[in-house]
Amino acid sequence: MIARVWHGYTKPEHADSYESMLKPELLPGVSKKKGYKGSYLLRRDLGGEIEFITILLWESIDAIRAVAGPDYETAVIPEERRQYLARYDAKAAHYEIASVHGIV
Repeated sequence: MIARVWHGYTKPEHADSYESMLKPELLPGVSKKKGYKGSYLLRRDLGGEIEFITILLWESIDAIRAVAGPDYETAVIPEERRQYLARYDAKAAHYEIASVHGIV
C-alpha cells in the first residue's frame, strides 16, 4: 500500500473554512476511484498559521498514476480551495507503507 502525503498551510482565520471543504472527502470523487483505500486529514496550529497534512492511501503507485496521470507527484488542489491556502507543497510525497499497528 502507498501513502500519498501533502502539506498545505492557511492563516488561522481561514483554517475552519478550508477544513470544511476537505470533509467528508479530501478530493471530490476520490473515494470512487479504483485502488483508493482511505484517507487521513491532520491539522496542527503553528501559531501564525495552521498546517494541514493530507494522507491518501492507495493500493499501488499504478493506482495513483491511473487517477493523477504520468506526473502523479504534482499536487491536486481544486481552484476553489487555493484561495484559503497561504502556501502549499507543489508535489505530494509517496511512501510505501511498511507496517501498520493498531489502526482503529
